[in-house]
Amino acid sequence: MFRKSLCGVRVIDFSHVLAGPVATMTLADLGADVVKVEPPQGEMGRRLGPPWINGESAIHLSVNRNKRGMVLDLKTPVGHEAALRLMRDADIVVENFRPGVMRDLGLDYDTVSQGNPGLVYGSISAYGQSGPLRDRPGVDGVMQAATGLMSAVGVAGGDPVKMSVPVADMAAGYLATISILAAYHAASQSGQGQWLDISLYNATLMLQQIAYASYFATGVEPAKTGSAAPYASPNEAFATRDGWIMIAAYQPGRWHALCTLLQLPSLALDPRFATNEDRVSNRDALRQALAPRLLCCETSEWVRRLSQADILCAPVASYGDVVRSPEFAASGIDSFVEHPTAGRVRFPGFVPGPAHASRTSHQDVAAPTLGQHTTEILAELGFEPSDVTAASGTFK
Repeated sequence: MFRKSLCGVRVIDFSHVLAGPVATMTLADLGADVVKVEPPQGEMGRRLGPPWINGESAIHLSVNRNKRGMVLDLKTPVGHEAALRLMRDADIVVENFRPGVMRDLGLDYDTVSQGNPGLVYGSISAYGQSGPLRDRPGVDGVMQAATGLMSAVGVAGGDPVKMSVPVADMAAGYLATISILAAYHAASQSGQGQWLDISLYNATLMLQQIAYASYFATGVEPAKTGSAAPYASPNEAFATRDGWIMIAAYQPGRWHALCTLLQLPSLALDPRFATNEDRVSNRDALRQALAPRLLCCETSEWVRRLSQADILCAPVASYGDVVRSPEFAASGIDSFVEHPTAGRVRFPGFVPGPAHASRTSHQDVAAPTLGQHTTEILAELGFEPSDVTAASGTFK
C-alpha cells in the first residue's frame, strides 16, 4: 500500500527537463495521478541527449515514469481554459518556468487559488521567486558553480570540477517533493493551500550543509581533497594491485585495527596520527605511509580482509560493476518498463517502503509519449473531441 499512499491525489505537472519532473515522478511513484502538460513541440527534456533509445531521450524517459501526458497550447483560449480546469480540480501544481511566466499566462497561484483555495502550488526556479537574480535562468552546472560546490570538488591544485551527476537538479526535485508533501498535509487539515518557492540555488546550498557549517565555524575555504573526506582520516580511496578501494577507518578502534592488519603498528603510536584531528592535519603523510601497503593485494582480497576486521570499505565500482553485483540484484531498485517507441527501458526505480514488503510487487508505467493522454484528459474535463486540436495547438 505504500506505493499507493497518494492514491486519489491529482497533480498537474507543467515542469520540464529535470528538477520539476523528478519531484512529480516521486509523487507519481507514491500513487498520485500526475498529468504532465507539455507544449505542442514537447518539453525541452525530450531533446536532451545523448543517449537516445530509438530516438527517445533516455534522460526524459527516466524521470517521467508513472505519469499521464497531454499537450496544451497555453496561449490559445481553449488550451488556457483546459489548463484552468485542470488546476481548479487539482490538489498540487508543479511548474519550473522563470518567475513571472505563469503570471503572464494567467495561471499563477494568486489567480488559480481563487477558485481552488486548498491548492498546493510549487514553483521551482534557479534563484527563487524574489531576490536580485530572480529573473536569471540557471541549469545544474551553473548552480554547482554559483553555490561554491564546484570550487570544493576535485584534487588540490586542479581545475574546477563539475559533478557529472546533476546534483543541483536532483536535490531541488527531492526538496520540492518534501515541501509539497508537508504543504499538502497542512492543506488537508486546514483547507488552505499555499505557494511554495523552491530554488536550485537554495537546494544546492542545503546539499553542502556540513561544508558551510565548517566554513562558518572557521572562515576557511574548503580544500579540494579528491576522494578524501575533509573531516575524517583515513577516509578516502587507495589504489590496490588491480583497482581502487575506499576505506573509512577514522574511528579509534578501526584505526588501530587497520594499523594491525597492514602490519604498521608504529603508525598507531605516531603522535602525528594519534587522533582523527591529527590524522586530518597530517593527511598527506598518512597517505604516503598507507598507500604502498595497499598496492600489495587485489581489491577483492582487501575487501575480504578489511571486512573481517570490521573496517568499513568498498571497492570503487564502475557502473558495470554495480549492476552486476549481488547487492544491486537484491536491492529491488532495478526496474524495467515497456515504452511504445523506446522498447524496454531500464532505470533505478523507487524502493522505499515497509521493511518486509515485496520490492517487486509494483509495476511502473513508462513515460508517456507526446500527448498520449490528451483526448482522454480533455474528456475528463468536459471537452468535446472536436476541442482537442484547438486546445493542443499544432499537435495532432
